[in-house]
Amino acid sequence: MATLSTSAWVLHELGLAAGFGGPLFGRLALRQAVKDIHSEAERGKVLSDAWQRYNLVSAISLGTAAATWFIGRTVISGRSIDRETRDLVRLKDVLLGATLATSVASMLGGQQMREEAPDGGVHLLNEGEAPAPRPPAKAAALHRLLGVMGPLNIALTAGVIGVTTVLAMKSGRSAKWSLLSRLLP
Repeated sequence: MATLSTSAWVLHELGLAAGFGGPLFGRLALRQAVKDIHSEAERGKVLSDAWQRYNLVSAISLGTAAATWFIGRTVISGRSIDRETRDLVRLKDVLLGATLATSVASMLGGQQMREEAPDGGVHLLNEGEAPAPRPPAKAAALHRLLGVMGPLNIALTAGVIGVTTVLAMKSGRSAKWSLLSRLLP
């Protein structure tokens, strides 16, 4: 059982890392780097292609993090942990659920935006963050939605990582929680 729970914990942590790192890279580095591409259509295509490729990684990563957490979560009862830990477990449930929801919304929104242009390169980037003047209204609305979902997803995933860290630290201080936490990622 210890090997299984350790493996689940490793998969959980790697899933959260990929689910956090990819969007953070996209927001801080990729979006800035493509500004050097002068063609609006080409910038849109490069961004769309990059996110399309990363969506599979993101889906597998966050899906694995959620599966390991929620499966492991079924082996503990609220009575077996103290109130503070129980509240942290519930907070992680909510944050992880919201992370999954914003990830799915971003993936679906990105796919819909990609379908707005025949070559996958919706004209979106002007100086700054605003859509270029030529995108269809639906693409501009999707761009605004993704502009909210991306940072929200990063913040929620960071919250999950933070709560996971606090729970891991608590397991080292409580013999009872330490025993139970070996079953959770």
